Amino acid sequence: MKILITGGTGLIGCALINVLLRDGHEISVLTRNPEKARNTLPLGVIPFKWDGCSPEVLFPLISASDAVINLAGESIAGENLLAILSKRWNDKRKKHIQQSRVSIGKALVEAISASEKKPRIFIQASAVGFYGASGDEKITEKTPNGNDFLAETCRIWENSTAALEEMGIRRVIIRTGLVLDAKNGILPMMLLPFRLFLGGKLGGGEQYVPWIHVEDEVNAIRFLLNNEDARGAYNLSAPQAVKQGEQAKISGRLLRRPSFMPTPTFILKLALGEKSTLILDGQRAIPEKLLLEGFNFKFTNFESALSDLI
Repeated sequence: MKILITGGTGLIGCALINVLLRDGHEISVLTRNPEKARNTLPLGVIPFKWDGCSPEVLFPLISASDAVINLAGESIAGENLLAILSKRWNDKRKKHIQQSRVSIGKALVEAISASEKKPRIFIQASAVGFYGASGDEKITEKTPNGNDFLAETCRIWENSTAALEEMGIRRVIIRTGLVLDAKNGILPMMLLPFRLFLGGKLGGGEQYVPWIHVEDEVNAIRFLLNNEDARGAYNLSAPQAVKQGEQAKISGRLLRRPSFMPTPTFILKLALGEKSTLILDGQRAIPEKLLLEGFNFKFTNFESALSDLI
């Protein structure tokens, strides 16, 4: 299968590409910086320069693709610890986060609409933030959209490519939780306080953390890509969400570090502003559709996943 990917140099994209190459697929990646991408992508993957908004550049690539996977979008939290602390969610930042997703989706739809040969499947990235803060309520794909900034961002992100379904294209939406990877993404930042003997619960510690091991994330996308009956939204999160306080205890135990240094809610709000909702508001997301359709998670509980990664 010939697959075109946006966001291919990110955490999920890089891990996914390695698996798809082993499966024998041909991969092309859209990127703003092809030279930098060549240093990141495996041999055999072709990076194409794209500004994220011009559909004309995409016409020949779309016509040659059997599948498109759209993972692109400005980071919501920040790419590193400095960005997390410094890039606050002011009105300008919020608009940029949302517009980066909408412009890419609309350009892809326009390019596909104008192409004589259309892809058979389109996989659209999203997040469990679609549901908003939910407390102890179990969240499935049937749960309605929330009403905070993250929920609105996910809604317009998903809607940016909704028109593809009217063209008869099989569209799958992946609402992903926190992807855990040993070297990249959020996990190294989560574990840093514990390595410095400063680990502990964040806020009240009762909020649920919807997480997924990077291996299960990639295999779930692969499963949905190959399952011709898969359509609509899927929660990509482990079957057993974990409360943040329990997550802290497990992290301390596995790293052989203390986990009794809490960070109070007011400190997080002071340091991060509205962005603190990423930490303080949880979702108890359940991958109901994946389980019903026969996907088998390798890592179902947080301790086994973290043990594997560290």
